[in-house]
Amino acid sequence: MSSSEYTFKLVQVCLPEPSKLVVMCDKRKRQCVCLCQVYKSCLDGLLPNYQAFYRVCSRLTKHQSTLLSGQDKQLLVALAGMDVSVPHVAVVSLAVCCRALKLCKVPAAVLHAFDDIRLKPASQVVLGLPEHILAAHAQPSPNPVQLQMTTPFPVTLPECALPADFKKQHGLLAKLHKHLVHRAVLAQHMGEFKSFSTSPFQLNRKGIAHSSRTWQNSEKHVYLFLGYCHHYQQVSQPTLQLFLSSPLIAQFVSFHIAAGHSQLYIRNFLSCAKCVLRWWQSKPGGNHPSFVAGLEWLQTLGLQVADQLPRPSKDPKGLADIGKWMCAADLVHTIHGAEQQSQAQMQQQGVTVETSRDMHDAALAAMIFSHLPPVRLSCIRSLVGPAYLGPCLHPDCKEPSCEGNRLSIMSESPLLMRISLPHHKNARKWGKAVIEFDVPSDLAQLLHTYLGAPRKALLEHHLLIGDACPYVFMDMHGRGFVAAAVLTLYWQKWLVSRGGVPMNPSMCRQVFVDERQSDSATAGPSNQGAAMVMGHSVKQWDKWYDMQYHPRLAQNAVDGMQSWRAAMLQSHTLAAPDLTLSTALHCGHVLVSDSEESQYQSCCSDSDSDIDIELD
Repeated sequence: MSSSEYTFKLVQVCLPEPSKLVVMCDKRKRQCVCLCQVYKSCLDGLLPNYQAFYRVCSRLTKHQSTLLSGQDKQLLVALAGMDVSVPHVAVVSLAVCCRALKLCKVPAAVLHAFDDIRLKPASQVVLGLPEHILAAHAQPSPNPVQLQMTTPFPVTLPECALPADFKKQHGLLAKLHKHLVHRAVLAQHMGEFKSFSTSPFQLNRKGIAHSSRTWQNSEKHVYLFLGYCHHYQQVSQPTLQLFLSSPLIAQFVSFHIAAGHSQLYIRNFLSCAKCVLRWWQSKPGGNHPSFVAGLEWLQTLGLQVADQLPRPSKDPKGLADIGKWMCAADLVHTIHGAEQQSQAQMQQQGVTVETSRDMHDAALAAMIFSHLPPVRLSCIRSLVGPAYLGPCLHPDCKEPSCEGNRLSIMSESPLLMRISLPHHKNARKWGKAVIEFDVPSDLAQLLHTYLGAPRKALLEHHLLIGDACPYVFMDMHGRGFVAAAVLTLYWQKWLVSRGGVPMNPSMCRQVFVDERQSDSATAGPSNQGAAMVMGHSVKQWDKWYDMQYHPRLAQNAVDGMQSWRAAMLQSHTLAAPDLTLSTALHCGHVLVSDSEESQYQSCCSDSDSDIDIELD
């Protein structure tokens, strides 16, 4: 942003907001100053990470900073996208900021980037400081006035009538209410809750640290719950303290049930609620008995939700009836046709944006299904190309020598490509074992062709000069498929355009297992090896992917009973005893005579006289 007097550059200190720095170049004095966004309650306990940086800056300047107002403040507020009535802005010299960053033990690369901003105000370098850098200087936030849950706990879920606008976003990340996310108390709570959940060593926390993906899901559920309280329960200032209200949680669960959301979605929210309660429990004064009762109440609610709400049907016949299923043969034929068509168009029309996009889509579809056992979509989304030489892009990777999920070219002649997947779902359970395999020749040739001129044409069309996409596959804007939902929508649209059905790409794994486990399975890979590439085990096939497992076993058992019955009849060819019946006139017994042994046995009688005769 620029004006007649100033040029501003926004520099993020950490997430979540409002921690920001703005480097301002004064054209008149040709000097660079640093604007620190400050809140009224900053020194009273706002955001811990921002407090650390601000305290260092204040100590270095001996608390002699200047507050901006008027037009200068309006420019900064407009740049930062904040509410005009919220921030105060202080002017601190850039040298002081550099010294403060060094005291906070910022890595050298970050300091170099900051120096580049200071020396080249017009450059496009943007600085981002991760939260763990300033965590050592953070101070705990004050507790709420009353740290206990609302009692008594609801004994049943309340009735819920869907509001008229329930299809609209009810999360705090909705555009109209985005400013609520940046309020001081909520930002403070979210920063501390994230630090509690993601810190590698947090001994007052149950279990291991949350991965980046788990934290993203937890953050989503928190904002959805707070947004529901704000929109439908008229809560003006939503904070994490709302999780201490069991009636609000019960009403939110009823809202999900009325909206027809899956039981897995509701259970994930309840798991997130338990994590928030454990965070409150870890704070001073969090030993109130209501927290223990609240965790048990959430556990009971989760079990009953799982028992009462049906799971969505994954039966192939049922999915085919609603247009969500393709058999393995049809899917392979569709993908093979796309591969041949993209190669033919490339030869006829040359490298254009349209032909490059068609080849990209064919290569992506071939990676999802057909040539390989269906690899996890998270591995495909995070796969980087051979040209990327930077560090691992996985947010939770701690190995300095890790290259991430990578597609490598081992040799050009003959062409040999290899896929290495150190980051997959079961990497921790497998002792960090890497899924690694050489790419089949047909798929390798397709990928090699796409990674050349077609991929370069897509990057030049979508991205600005100087930007790059390290991932092999990209969306319609030249960005990697960072979000799983983006890849799902992209795949469904492509599959429908090829004459298929809007089936989720994750269903390809079930299609593959259904074919491999069927009685009419064709010759192919071993089940154990295919399951290894898919990132799980054969036991998980039977439990999660093979929906015909129990019906098939039952039918095979019934069919086998007929051969068993025939074998039993044939085994009866051995000689059987000749049994004859005779009657004794002196008593009322029916005597059974064995012609071979000439022994007589008396049948049992219920009368007393017969018992006396047998005794005599």
